[in-house]
This record gives sequence, structure tokens and C-alpha cells, in this order.
Amino acid sequence: MIGQNYSVLISVYKNERACFLEQSLESMVNQTLRPDEIVLVKDGELTAELDSVIADFSDSYPGLFNVVALSENVGLGRALDEGLNHCRNELVARMDSDDISLPERCELQIKEFRENPALSIIGTMVDEFYDDPANIVSVRAVPVSHDDIVKFMKRRSAFNHPSVMYRKSEVLRCGAYGKMRRKQDMDLFSRMMNSGCKAMNVDKSLLLFRSNEDNFKRRKSWSYCRSYIEVQFEIWKRGHCGFIDLIYVVTGQLAMFIAPMPIAKKLSDKYLRRNKV
Repeated sequence: MIGQNYSVLISVYKNERACFLEQSLESMVNQTLRPDEIVLVKDGELTAELDSVIADFSDSYPGLFNVVALSENVGLGRALDEGLNHCRNELVARMDSDDISLPERCELQIKEFRENPALSIIGTMVDEFYDDPANIVSVRAVPVSHDDIVKFMKRRSAFNHPSVMYRKSEVLRCGAYGKMRRKQDMDLFSRMMNSGCKAMNVDKSLLLFRSNEDNFKRRKSWSYCRSYIEVQFEIWKRGHCGFIDLIYVVTGQLAMFIAPMPIAKKLSDKYLRRNKV
């Protein structure tokens, strides 16, 4: 029986901005259904400004924060796996250190878990913004139903990673995030779907995703392109997608990498996002 308690899992590293981390943590402590634990992984040594924000929140909310300090930067996937081992609740809400959850996000996800105990992952749509959270520029929409999610996962991740809440036991059963430096979430969620886990996405934007031109440039980099292809190749080797799906993804990623920036951005906006109505 699902109760009201859940953990929040956040990883932060030295290049993050302290003001963004503060907004992210504020959004989680102000949830209409507040978590009873926030596990914050320090992925290597942080700046004094970031440490100050973490210390202020820990002092302001005694007993709420469980800060896990790693001696060196190990990357998002391994940092999250370490943090997951420290989460005491079965339900864990992911959160990024520069995004903003809407107040009702976690309450609505808990409600879905209680109404359908068979679920293992629940994500949401997200609204993207650049500088001002009030100025939404686009929506990252994903499929809602389990069947559509399974089909979608053959070529792309069907979840907005910072928005998901999942069962810790099922994530661990499926091997957790693993050692990949990029696209760990896509690999994990593919393994979960193909291991019998049930999923859904709430058909509502419940998280504000901070984006900018630099984010797009990183997605257009060779390291991102190569990582995406590597993950898709692993998915194909496990038999979770067909050869045509593999070729589609490889071709698409190479095209995005080679295309001039304006064309690549138009393709991304057309196929991966929709305008905010």
C-alpha cells in the first residue's frame, strides 16, 4: 500500500549556479505534499556558494536533507545511483538542481501511484523557459499511456527525466543508472519497460525546465551524438528495438550533428517540442 511519504533525489556539481539550486530546492520544500526526505548528492567538490545554499536549507529544515558528499566528480548516473542507495522511501522523485517543480507535482504523482499500484514510473510534461520562468517558450511533450510509452521508447526516451517519480525497488531490480556518462536515463527506462514495469506520464506540465542556447549546443556536440548512438545500440542488442529503429536513430543523430546550427534547431523544435498554447 502506497503511503504519503517519498524521497527526492538531486545531484549537484560545481558548475551549477547557486541561485538556480536555491530555486530548485525551494520548489521541492514548497510542494503541496512535502517530501519527508531530500537526498542531495554533492558530485565532487562544490563552490562555496553552492555549499552555502545547501547549508542554509539544511539548517532551515532540520532532518529533511540527507547530504551525500562524493570525494570526486563521477557523473550524473553514478551520483544518482549512490544517492538512490541513501533514499529510505520506496517512491523517489527525481529533480534537477536548476529546474523548478510546480507545487502540486508530487502530490499528483503520489495520487496516481495510489490509484494504480501496478505503476513503477510516472513522469509529466514539462514547460521550457530561458531566463524567466514566467516566459514559457515550448513544451516537451511525451506519450501518456503505457502502450504508447513502450512504442516511443524504441527510438527516444518517453520520459522527461527531472519530472519522474519511480519505485526505488524496481529501479534497483533493473540495474539502476549504470556507468554510462550520458543518456543514462534513456537506457534505464528502456530496461525497465522491457522488464515488465508499468508506466504513465501525467498529461500536464508539472515542471519548469531551464533551457538556453548552450543546452542545445551541448545536444549538438559529438559527445552527445556518440552517447545517444551508443545507448541506442545497447537497446538494439538487448532486442528492445528493431534494426530499422536503430538506423533511424543513428541517421537522425548524425544529421543533427552535421547540420548547420539554425537547421538543427528547427528540426529539434519541430520534432521534439511543441509551442506553448
